[in-house]
Amino acid sequence: MIQKDIKSYFPILNQEVNGYPLVYLDSAATSQKPIQVIEAIEKYYKMDNSNVHRGVHTLGNRATEEYEGARETVRQFIRASSTEEIIFMRGTTTAINTVASSYGKANVEEGDEIVISYMEHHSNIIPWQQLAKEKGAILKYIDLEEDGTLSLEKVRATITNKTKIVSIMYVSNVLGTMNPIQDIAKIAHEHGAVMVVDGAQAAPHVKIDVQQLDCDFFAFSGHKMCGPTGIGVLYGKKSLLEQMEPVEFGGEMIDFVGLYESTWKELPWKFEGGTPIIAGAVGLAAAIKFLEEIGLDTIERHEHAMAAYAMERMQTIDGLTIYGPKDPEKRAGLVTFNLSDVHPHDVATVLDMNGIAVRAGHHCAQPLMKWLDVSATARASFYVYNDEADIDRLVDGLQSAKEYFNDVY
Repeated sequence: MIQKDIKSYFPILNQEVNGYPLVYLDSAATSQKPIQVIEAIEKYYKMDNSNVHRGVHTLGNRATEEYEGARETVRQFIRASSTEEIIFMRGTTTAINTVASSYGKANVEEGDEIVISYMEHHSNIIPWQQLAKEKGAILKYIDLEEDGTLSLEKVRATITNKTKIVSIMYVSNVLGTMNPIQDIAKIAHEHGAVMVVDGAQAAPHVKIDVQQLDCDFFAFSGHKMCGPTGIGVLYGKKSLLEQMEPVEFGGEMIDFVGLYESTWKELPWKFEGGTPIIAGAVGLAAAIKFLEEIGLDTIERHEHAMAAYAMERMQTIDGLTIYGPKDPEKRAGLVTFNLSDVHPHDVATVLDMNGIAVRAGHHCAQPLMKWLDVSATARASFYVYNDEADIDRLVDGLQSAKEYFNDVY
């Protein structure tokens, strides 16, 4: 389990909301930031702020060293083979859009197939919808099992020799489902397709080894893993990135610019047009170091324990439905639920009145809401700074919400 004083590293948690100590259970949307990350960003702006790769002065050299050092930190974190395969971007959404706009447009033709699943986040649906429309390709969905998991039988039945791209989230932001990415990648490759992984909900919580997964692209965001907003990573196999054209053009990504023709820098910089997200990269590196000091294995065990405890406690509430796998070992540290006859927005509002922050809505997964036959759900998501006392507060808050709306109606 995580040590008891872990909350002390997160200044934002030391406050009251609506007269109650804050319980933050919305980390799947964005995580809170430890003091180590805040101080790393502050130090950069106080001491090292400069543009990178351009100047020869001391500040420029220090900033460049920190920025490229962050790239190496990320490489080690996801176990990529080279820093040339690590592209800094605004986040998961930008990364997936880049793959669709660059690799997809160059390799998908009319009648080809793009395969995703019903559980995908909008950022892993809309880019493929747009690519399919533009190219006359076919967008196919892998159906889900009753418990919200993916069966390899249905994966095999959906992917064909016409499939060019398979794009699946590693962990569902709604169901908590942990998908068998390595097995899906193997099936995709047997049919000559590339494997794209939305790793936004996985990178903060489990060890990532992109070489072992054998995925072709892997995208994740810093803000969900104790890092700052506005920074994320696209990993791509070098052989594929070398073939791809950049999608943003301007400073930093060029080698030579003439009046009518230009050439691009080598990897990874040809995909990083303009002044890069320097402070964000510094903050992301600090976040990774913080998580690795705790240990990703420790974090994963802690979250499984939190999910198991939450499901056990929440199942005692009459009229409460939990979505996703029943086995806590098959899901990440979140629980999505509905309270019968109460809209999830109302549930979230009552919880907020008690200082408890959860998410309510469609969670940027409207096709999944349709599959679940609901318009919205509430979601409690856990991270390193949550403990059983937070879940006890959640359960007490849900009981209060249930009693309140029973009295109202």
